[in-house]
Amino acid sequence: MKGIFAEVEGARRIKPGDEEMRAMKIHIIGGSGSGKSYLAEKLSKEYGIPHFDLDDIQWDNRSDTYGCRRDPEERKALLDGILRKDDWIIEGVYYAWCRQCFADADKIYLLNVPRYKYRYRIIRRFIRRKLGIEKGKKETFRSLSSLLKWADQYQRENLVEIRKALAPYADKVIE
Repeated sequence: MKGIFAEVEGARRIKPGDEEMRAMKIHIIGGSGSGKSYLAEKLSKEYGIPHFDLDDIQWDNRSDTYGCRRDPEERKALLDGILRKDDWIIEGVYYAWCRQCFADADKIYLLNVPRYKYRYRIIRRFIRRKLGIEKGKKETFRSLSSLLKWADQYQRENLVEIRKALAPYADKVIE
């Protein structure tokens, strides 16, 4: 974690709080339970950069039903609004509709953790949400089971595609 903060600080060139601070755009991508939200929150607090979760753009959290997607045009408009900001931290699992994020980012963090770790984190998060300890979505045991299967598939298949999508930006990818 300390290395990531050094990378960001080096890119910013000036300490937080300075009025001359250079804007910073960071994209964090990785599977469920990889630590994207944790890292984004830490960087956001440390450097005063606004943090955006792509889940809030992909999913309609106003819906009474878990797993209701936003209309692609609405999603695009929300993302474009974020990308127009001077600085941002965007985090999520998505890559197919996030190409402009990669192009605009100063740094791209690709998180990849072992299976036992991301599965543990997913289950722990589910329990914490059910107990009301952590803010969460309307998950069920069925959705937890589906998420665990999806996370395994993401690690096996999607990471390969993500690395291909990030190849043009190799100079700013940190894995």
